[in-house]
Amino acid sequence: MGMLEGRWEEGFVTTTLEQAVNWARQGSLWPMTFGLACCAIEMMATGAGRYDLDRFGAGAFRATPRQADLMIVAGTVNFKMADRVRRLYDQMPEPKFVIAMGACTCGGGPYFKYGYNVVKGVDLVVPVDVYVPGCPPRPEALLEGLMRIQDKVGAMKDYTKGQPLNLPIPKRSGAVKLPTELESPEKSLEFLTQNKEHAKPAKA
Repeated sequence: MGMLEGRWEEGFVTTTLEQAVNWARQGSLWPMTFGLACCAIEMMATGAGRYDLDRFGAGAFRATPRQADLMIVAGTVNFKMADRVRRLYDQMPEPKFVIAMGACTCGGGPYFKYGYNVVKGVDLVVPVDVYVPGCPPRPEALLEGLMRIQDKVGAMKDYTKGQPLNLPIPKRSGAVKLPTELESPEKSLEFLTQNKEHAKPAKA
């Protein structure tokens, strides 16, 4: 029963307004319809009949950020997409929450070394509440992340999450840190030659 346990008296229940509001918010999280890459397929599977995200009260995916309070960033975030992600986040009403779903979203994933166009973690763009690692994570992992969001909602004070409203959006410096084998033109040429040699078909 949680917050209602031991509070029943003669058909009445007593609680605080804050706990009642948080309890209602826990069971009515509205995620935004927002899939960026392959992790979105797993997010769709989580909302389908087998896993039934709606039993947690979070099955009403909204097509507009103004009606959503949960952003599930599912997939690789490119630098070109980063300012759109931030714009959508800013349009969501407070309190709002973010789940970073997948290895690419959490920290760059397999693109961390050579993906010059990939943001090395969506937390550089928006504040993240729960990280769900995996490539891609299974629907059970996303459900676990959703339950951790519900725990945060249940513990909120004064009806708000307490996050600052205006966070700076990081800007690219234009300088990309290259891996060691590409640091100089000579090393780049040697690396390219090796790759071409490896790519040659084996002789019969």
